Amino acid sequence: MNLRCVECEATFPPQLIYQCPACGGILETVGQDAVAAFSFGEGGTPLLRASRIEAELPGFSGEIWLKDETRNPSGSFKDRLIASALGRAIAMGLRGVVCASSGNAGASTAAYAARAGVPAIIVVPAHTPLGKVTQIAAYGAILLLVEGHYSRSYDLARALAEKHGFANLTTTFINPYAVAGLTAVGHEIVAQLGRQAPSHVLIPTGSGPLVKGVWQGLREAGASTRLVAVQAAGCAPIVRAFEVGAQHVTAWGMPETIASGISDPLIGYERDGSYTLRLVRESRGLALSVSDDELRSAMRMLARLEGVYAEPTGASPIAALPKLLAGGHLPTGACIVCMITGHGFKDGRAYQEMPARTHRVEDPHDTAAVARLCEAAMHDFA
Repeated sequence: MNLRCVECEATFPPQLIYQCPACGGILETVGQDAVAAFSFGEGGTPLLRASRIEAELPGFSGEIWLKDETRNPSGSFKDRLIASALGRAIAMGLRGVVCASSGNAGASTAAYAARAGVPAIIVVPAHTPLGKVTQIAAYGAILLLVEGHYSRSYDLARALAEKHGFANLTTTFINPYAVAGLTAVGHEIVAQLGRQAPSHVLIPTGSGPLVKGVWQGLREAGASTRLVAVQAAGCAPIVRAFEVGAQHVTAWGMPETIASGISDPLIGYERDGSYTLRLVRESRGLALSVSDDELRSAMRMLARLEGVYAEPTGASPIAALPKLLAGGHLPTGACIVCMITGHGFKDGRAYQEMPARTHRVEDPHDTAAVARLCEAAMHDFA
């Protein structure tokens, strides 16, 4: 296995470097890695048919599938990246790891580092949802809360990795061994569909390593699939570039969205967004954004129609479906896979603000009154 620059195509032997020494470009792995991932049972997540959501989309004729990454050990797809990157770090004798995160990668790094007995420093924005912060802290990692947007945490993690000689497990494109851990997603999707290629895969997108992993895995499996990069309207640098036909992505300002997992403004590493944009276009796909209200509606739909409890980021592909349908992007017979990337326990605040069928029972012995209450609620349900 070697490292190769996706821009100048220079190749290098496997080592812990985070950008091309020749041009500063993004590095990818090429060939089979002889170093095993530090596995904790990640991957092999279920692909679930979303027939009730299909029925809720007027005019839609096809199949919708949910790739449920909430089933990974720490509750998100980030476990795939961290298992791969941590295995490489341990093989190289690194004495610790550091990770900048909007929450999920930090939780994954902290969990896997705890199991491996490796010191971990996790750097997150101070406004990271409480569920994610609580999970990270529970694993015993050193947790640093940084004021401002995610890119400030990214810069600090990079500096700490250099200062302490720790492996940088940040899950943008900075660690090529981490990104390589996502290729299996594309292979799994094709295998779970009975060796058939989906017409579309909808992917929550910050900097975009999951787009890369799905794209590469599908190609290796011989699939020709359109990729849809879904971003939050309050932080959509890749969508903005796509809509104006630009080749290069420019950084966003301060994100304003409930989708913390994709609230990455790409400040200082805009190349990540440009590379993701390139892959989307190569797949003949597109990039689109969804509002916070659309995210809330999608979360509710996932939970109440399909029994899947997803954080706002994880529900973003469902939020994108009506827009794709209205725009004529989903032809008859489309087979769509939605990447549900993170569990709802990561950020339950949005659910807590939604109306719920919760009723206080003053007298549990008055079963007649309780029955009437339930009947009324069931009528509303219908």
